[in-house]
Amino acid sequence: MASAALHGATNLRQLEGLAQRVIEDPSAFGYFRSGSDDEATLRDNELAFQRWQLRPRMLVDVSAVRMQTTLLGHVLSSPVLLAPMAAQRMAHDDGELATARAAAAAGIGFCLSTLSTRSIEEVAAVRSAPPQFFQLYVFRTRAVTEALVRRAEKAGYAGIIVTVDAPYLGRREADERSKFQLRSGVQFANLAPYVGKVPQTTVADADGSGIASFFVNQIDATLTWSIVAWLKGITKLPIILKGILTPDDALLAVRSGVNALCVSNHGGRQLDSVPAAIDALPGIVAAVRGRVPIIMDGGVRRGTDVLKALALGATAVLVGRPMIWALALGGQAGVAAALQLLHQELRLAMALSGLSSLPPPRSLVQHAPWVSSRL
Repeated sequence: MASAALHGATNLRQLEGLAQRVIEDPSAFGYFRSGSDDEATLRDNELAFQRWQLRPRMLVDVSAVRMQTTLLGHVLSSPVLLAPMAAQRMAHDDGELATARAAAAAGIGFCLSTLSTRSIEEVAAVRSAPPQFFQLYVFRTRAVTEALVRRAEKAGYAGIIVTVDAPYLGRREADERSKFQLRSGVQFANLAPYVGKVPQTTVADADGSGIASFFVNQIDATLTWSIVAWLKGITKLPIILKGILTPDDALLAVRSGVNALCVSNHGGRQLDSVPAAIDALPGIVAAVRGRVPIIMDGGVRRGTDVLKALALGATAVLVGRPMIWALALGGQAGVAAALQLLHQELRLAMALSGLSSLPPPRSLVQHAPWVSSRL
């Protein structure tokens, strides 16, 4: 049943169009919606799920269906986590507080962006039992990076998600056209203590967006695999690398000692024309061979999408843009309603597939015949 908090929407795909009507700043909507260059990867992240089919089994007792899963020792009510998303107050003034509260109420994991508009400590204060993770961009000023990690550890976050696919920001033409910048009164809250060391200006220059200018000036483009050892030297928190797309990099990550991987193309916002996350997943799973858990990020819009990712070897999935749209439409209640829709779909997909608990077997999915014929 559609929730009033979602303006009558009955699935996550409908949320984008509805949110466009309520986000007052067109440049903010464009920032959340857009991808890089021709947006081929942005589109393919969703379309790729159609290339995989479910193979349901019959005459299985599915009177009780349990979506519970475990990630890095944490028991979650479902394998859905809220992805790290920057600048959430541009969608709703409660911003990350609303999405974190909705995640806590649903019993799922929440990931806070370095570039959040509510602080590490503010968001930690709304935590209940489910874990929160802190997504980290590594700054040129390494002391700032270390301070952020130590704040996250002190505040009780369950792990550090290091984004490794953004030494520079992908070219997002929508942001360049609109000259996107944070509105008055909104700032990157986590960076407030370091004004001067990390200037917070996001005012657009003549060539593009304020966010792009910020990245060029502040994010460390010299990162190598040594960053993992450095992080392990300053924190005991688990290290998760986000942005892995090849088996070769997955193996290097495991050998470097990371605790988990996130298969992600940054929602199609970085390098365009890379594989859809769901297509990159099987090869990485085969290379890793269960040595660390794998999270998949990109294009999840349906409960069947979640189930396909799990059958292909993911422990959990991240969901991003639909939750921003839900936040814009109804704040915390909107995000809660969107999660309820997705969980209802996942539970039904499991039942109709003959699956009463997770994880699903690999045999649950296959390439669509029209895909297999081209392989």
